[in-house]
Amino acid sequence: MFYMKSYELLYELLKINSIKIQTKKPFTWASGWKSPIYFDNRVSLSYPNIRSEIKEQLSELIKREYENVDVIAGVATAGIPQGALVADNLQKPFIYVRSKPKSHGMQNMIEGKLDDNKKIILIEDLVSTGGSSIKAVEALREKSADVLSVISIFSYGFKISLENFEKADCFSKSLFEYDDLISVALDKNYINNSDAESLREWRIDPEKWGERFL
Repeated sequence: MFYMKSYELLYELLKINSIKIQTKKPFTWASGWKSPIYFDNRVSLSYPNIRSEIKEQLSELIKREYENVDVIAGVATAGIPQGALVADNLQKPFIYVRSKPKSHGMQNMIEGKLDDNKKIILIEDLVSTGGSSIKAVEALREKSADVLSVISIFSYGFKISLENFEKADCFSKSLFEYDDLISVALDKNYINNSDAESLREWRIDPEKWGERFL
């Protein structure tokens, strides 16, 4: 089967506005940070060819790096459809992890059947600080699971996320890194050199970068 190269897939995500870049009119994240980039992986689910390519590339990464995985898990909410697609492709059981326990019924935080001591790959759509991913890792470990790695479509590569994963003693891998996106966006004229420099400055210190827009 033909697999679209990572470069081409990033370009496709830019074309469908799954990735938006606005260095002059930044987005505001839930954390309050001003951001020149907004990556919404849910958009790709509406495009079968792109959705399928993401599924294949995530699956190939898992098969290449983690042959002994027992279960695929998704992080609610955006990691659920991506994880389910990958689990189906690899013919593995699927579960998902809520951001907090359900308020009624069984009050589960983990949905699906999970036996003890299973080796798990946790799927995220993207990683910023790593907080939600690590919270999900901890919930799985409380159920005697062995989390082999968090795998995401995209990572911003913030220093704090690297520190958080190291502190949690958890591996993390992504299909695309922040610098990959800048390279493709520059090459395809979505941004200019000035925009690229602004994007790099933001990644180093998002809070300071955002002060100019307050």
